[in-house]
Amino acid sequence: MNVPAIALAGLGEIGLGAHLPALLRNPGVRLAAVVDPDPARRALAAEHTGAPAFDSIGEVLADPAIDAVVLATPPWVTPNLVGRVAATGRFVLAEKPLAVSSSAAAPLAKLPAGQRKRVQVGLTYRHDPALEVLRDWIVSGRLGDGLLVRAHIYDERRAPDAPEHERRIEATLAHGMPVVHEGAHVFDWFATLFGGPPERLEDSWAVATRPDLPSANLCGARLTYPGGVTVLAEFGWLTDALPRCEISVVGDRGHAELDGFTFDLRLTTAAGVERVAFDEDRTTRCFDLQLTRFTELISGARAVPSPGLADGLAALEISERVAVLAAWSLA
Repeated sequence: MNVPAIALAGLGEIGLGAHLPALLRNPGVRLAAVVDPDPARRALAAEHTGAPAFDSIGEVLADPAIDAVVLATPPWVTPNLVGRVAATGRFVLAEKPLAVSSSAAAPLAKLPAGQRKRVQVGLTYRHDPALEVLRDWIVSGRLGDGLLVRAHIYDERRAPDAPEHERRIEATLAHGMPVVHEGAHVFDWFATLFGGPPERLEDSWAVATRPDLPSANLCGARLTYPGGVTVLAEFGWLTDALPRCEISVVGDRGHAELDGFTFDLRLTTAAGVERVAFDEDRTTRCFDLQLTRFTELISGARAVPSPGLADGLAALEISERVAVLAAWSLA
């Protein structure tokens, strides 16, 4: 087929910083348009790409030459946009989380099968080869039994020299705790690593470091996954100093560590220490792999999206359950 024409809707940090570079790097796609309500962002993207820039997705959907849309949009507007684009017969790559609640995402669960198979969800870091290596260590028994997982997901540092970023993150907190936004990735990783969703949500907690925040900026939970795996996960935003972002898995035979920013791996066993690192930075390789799989979906080389709507909705559901239980802990 011809090189697919793809529009990018949403020119915020993830759109400009990750999706747009991936689209420009990939010789197998054509950036057909960019969309954002902010004129400054539109002008910036148009200047660097030469692509037509629009303030609404309606203008993109009116162009029959556009095959697909990447939605790098806030989760409180994404569900409606997914439905609009999918209804036109186009392919959609929708950033995570798909929504800020399961009720808001409910229309997506009701999309016809023909539309669902055209929607890929941007659980981007599932594509990273580091997860394949870590899963192999777990499944092959190199870590042993009785696994305890500790996930420390700290991001979005409060920086005095970036007040606009701080305002944006505080506005995002108005739509839910960090787990609602970061949990989509993390719980999808755990489902991939441990062979399915959690069997139980044991407990949850939340802390607000400032009383004026719209919701708690630190939260966490204890969950049980298949095989008796215990997961202790915590999420944090908006502190001047961030703890280390990492996931560690410890069993009776080994200890694996995944760096949360680079995805470099370290395995420690009685035999010694093994390290695994990959070429390019994590963002570049994952967004490139994600886009490759999206183009395979468009071309028909891939029959079903990976990850698809069911994966995105499942990750959202457990994130929401953690947030709800955590809010009760504050009451």
